Amino acid sequence: MHPSFLHSPGWRVMSVAESCQLCREAGGEVLWQDERCRLVLVADADYPGMCRVVWKRHVSEMTDLDNADRSHLMSVVFAAEKAVRATARPDKVNLASLGNVVPHLHWHVIPRWRDDRHFPGAVWGPPMRDSRDRPAVAGAVLREAFVRSLAGEPA
Repeated sequence: MHPSFLHSPGWRVMSVAESCQLCREAGGEVLWQDERCRLVLVADADYPGMCRVVWKRHVSEMTDLDNADRSHLMSVVFAAEKAVRATARPDKVNLASLGNVVPHLHWHVIPRWRDDRHFPGAVWGPPMRDSRDRPAVAGAVLREAFVRSLAGEPA
């Protein structure tokens, strides 16, 4: 027997694209995209230059991609890391692909400083100290460095 809400007028099952946040939304300011993925700048004053590389098609794991797509995605992630290093000048960059909360394949590219709120822990953990003012990284500047890096030029 089905629950009564299944028979309610206007009830329908949501598609993956409607229920997934990264299918519905860009996930930040889109700096660059191609037919397979996009680079977005995440607004976070504690981590200026933080960005995400989001796979456009809804998949949740790297092994859902074929070898060519995996290689393409990682070349974009590495170009983003190089651009973040060139523009934000962090002490370290963290790369993370978790997907526990949003199970849509994406990589976080996170600039880190020895004196940031969470160092040496993860940015999602409890803060260790107060925030520090850091200069913002303009999207246009990060995009330019990313495009140069993706082309194999110095960022």
